Amino acid sequence: MAQSTLKQRFEITPRGPFSLAASALFLGGFAPAAHKAAPTADHLHLAFVADDSEQAVGVCLREEDDTVKGEMFGEADKDVVRKQVARILSLDVDGSAFPLVGEHDPIVGRMQARYPGLRPVCFYSTYEAGAWILIGHRIRITQAARVKARIAEELGNEVDIHGEKQHAFPAPTRLLQLESFPGLFGRKIEYLHRLAEATIEGRLDASRLRSLPQEEAIEALQQLPGIGIFSAEHILLRGAGDPDYLTLNEPRLPRAVAMVYNLKAEPSSEELRAISEGWRPYRTWV
Repeated sequence: MAQSTLKQRFEITPRGPFSLAASALFLGGFAPAAHKAAPTADHLHLAFVADDSEQAVGVCLREEDDTVKGEMFGEADKDVVRKQVARILSLDVDGSAFPLVGEHDPIVGRMQARYPGLRPVCFYSTYEAGAWILIGHRIRITQAARVKARIAEELGNEVDIHGEKQHAFPAPTRLLQLESFPGLFGRKIEYLHRLAEATIEGRLDASRLRSLPQEEAIEALQQLPGIGIFSAEHILLRGAGDPDYLTLNEPRLPRAVAMVYNLKAEPSSEELRAISEGWRPYRTWV
């Protein structure tokens, strides 16, 4: 049965440029989220398991008078949900100085003008970011998205957000009960179990990971079976929401930089480091 009782409301005031409509449109094209953007993009519905909890929650977000206003459906703690939503939308970061990056780097400035107010939209949790990586290993993104959506539909709790029913990805204890599932081959279920256990033990806590030196956080994440350095960076950036990290393990980054900076060849790691110095403290955002 869907959870539908409106429990509480909360507000988040962005520091620096932000557009909820841009976030909604991004999610509409983000395969791992399997999300349908609202037709008018004036509000956003999310369904997820609250941090440090087994409770699924639904959230309706609107942007009014430069404030993000949330309505919460479910039994989770309001303060936990508010903090989690802020992290998902990168509103836990002070973006007031982000326009200065574009003033100093015209290439970044053009991107900011093209996508005004867009900030990184993260996975709902580090746990869910890790699950996406493990589910998607050695299959196409579209296949992984279907498998993840089916897991949510069959194992996750359903929430009702103003009449729209969404399934949250199952809580870690629920995932531990999974014995087999179409599309999860090899050791994927075993690895998902280890991920769930690490989440329950607090080893994937987003605040903790972001408080560590980045190299230490990456090393800690690589202790999870099935998680290499690329996957660890993915969890730190797209799950925990670290705003200032330069990944040298993403093969698309050199190609993208070469294209937008009109370089004759893909930049080396040292050249990427030099170019990205001007992006601090928002290297992930750029």
